[in-house]
Amino acid sequence: MEKTLDFPDLLRLIDERSTAFRTAVASAPGLDVRVPTCPEWTLFDLAQHIGEGRRAWAATVAAGPAATAKSEPENDPVAPREREALSAWLAESTRELLDALREAGPDRGCWTWWGASQSPKTCGAVARHQLQQITVHTYDAQVTVGAPQPLPAEVALDGVEEFLSTCVATTSAWPHKPTAFDFHATEGRFWRLTLDAAGARVAVTDEASDPPGVAVHGTAGELVLFVYDRIQADAVRIDGDAALFDLLREWEPEE
Repeated sequence: MEKTLDFPDLLRLIDERSTAFRTAVASAPGLDVRVPTCPEWTLFDLAQHIGEGRRAWAATVAAGPAATAKSEPENDPVAPREREALSAWLAESTRELLDALREAGPDRGCWTWWGASQSPKTCGAVARHQLQQITVHTYDAQVTVGAPQPLPAEVALDGVEEFLSTCVATTSAWPHKPTAFDFHATEGRFWRLTLDAAGARVAVTDEASDPPGVAVHGTAGELVLFVYDRIQADAVRIDGDAALFDLLREWEPEE
């Protein structure tokens, strides 16, 4: 598996993306506007999700490797609806998460929701996934205010492999004909997701000897937004059987 971002870089980028998220929220005409990429949420709902999620993960990291479930923070203030107070609450949520991660370090074990994936159950893996979460939700907030920005390249280049190894990889058998999904970034990076009776696994490679069932091409940022269903298929180039993506999205591996 390809070398991922170093732990200090993960923390730096979580902080940077969190600041960008707050900037987008501050520029919105109101907190009750709908988020186009998460239409069931208002911008306030999205901000509440971000803040509560960072606080819960801070508590989970602090609970240590013996925890058997995600921890919920005690006596935390609810998300305020006044704009400046909400921004301060979000900033404090980020600080709590970053402080907990720094205290724990990347190698300490941690409860995670991902089971038989290719991502370890460590605080470093939590930081890696949290970076992708805040990055995608920052894009959501930017779309809401009409100012979407490309994902930072260093985040996106790690994001494709992180999504596939954390959210897709499993030892549960693929219930369809064995196949492969190829993801080609214009920055020169290439990932292959293989699915068969042994499950789903991702590899970073220079080339593949056999053709995939489907291949998608775009910038790393576009690939991340595509796998998170933030942009449509016509925003990237797809070669092969595009219907395989529907099968992948519908698949519910056994735990």
